[in-house]
Amino acid sequence: MTTAERVLAYGGGWLDRAGALRADPARLDAMLADPTSVVLPLWRDRCLVDGDGPVRLTADRASLVRSAADATVFLGLDGDTAVFAVDLSALPEQSAVEMAGAARAVDVRALVGRLDASDAAVQAYARGVLHWHRQQRYCGTCGAAAVSDGGGHVRTCTGGECGRLLFPRIEPAIIVLVVAPDEPGVPERCLLARHAGAREDAYSTLAGFVEVGESLEDAVRREMAEEAGITVTGLAYQGSQAWPFPAGLMVGFRATAGSDEVRVDGVELLEARWFTRAELRERVASGRPLGRVDSIDHQLLGDWLAGGD
Repeated sequence: MTTAERVLAYGGGWLDRAGALRADPARLDAMLADPTSVVLPLWRDRCLVDGDGPVRLTADRASLVRSAADATVFLGLDGDTAVFAVDLSALPEQSAVEMAGAARAVDVRALVGRLDASDAAVQAYARGVLHWHRQQRYCGTCGAAAVSDGGGHVRTCTGGECGRLLFPRIEPAIIVLVVAPDEPGVPERCLLARHAGAREDAYSTLAGFVEVGESLEDAVRREMAEEAGITVTGLAYQGSQAWPFPAGLMVGFRATAGSDEVRVDGVELLEARWFTRAELRERVASGRPLGRVDSIDHQLLGDWLAGGD
């Protein structure tokens, strides 16, 4: 199975997003008042959890929490059950924890491996859209206050002469596994780099944000040239991953370098070097992971490592 065929962390959630219901406020109000609906509380980008995982509020507690919520968002349907997320960020942390009947607030990324993948996807979805609400309180055109609409998936400018509709923004980024050009008698190699701020001997694939006016392929070529001083060819799409921390979409590629000469920029990348599969296996055996276990770069490296000797 290729990375493109595999459901990566934070994707494949169990919800029907039921977009048509977002335009029916009366129906949403009725579902929100329905005691069988599920309400997921978050606090400043963190899940509120108890001993069994993220809290799902009971009907009586959900009503109390909604009254203190900074934002309420309709996430979708789990079968016939409506699922909402509420943001308690306006409260002190301990107050939010106690109000939700939780034990503590935890980043969803710390729960990977303990949560079912689809549950992690829903929590990350809730995290991303609630973060956007906190950051989009005002219209960027006229400066008037913006209010939640469309089940929490749009904010509407209240400026009388503006009324602009504001939607959540996605920040696309490319992430690339670069392989060395074929060289007779030399094992296949891939390029990994140590990024600014990373600990010594911590290497990962190369990545960067897509700029305005660029295709994904343009962004791959520019970022590889800027950060590592290499030209690349043979770009091949490998898969994508939701990365709502806060609003990313990671798009994975494999590419072949024009030469094995590397020149890092010294700003974003401090060091870059070529690794054979044998060297990567040795790193794994010594307990050093191939990137974050919940990230697409882990899959890009794992797929390449499984591809040969």
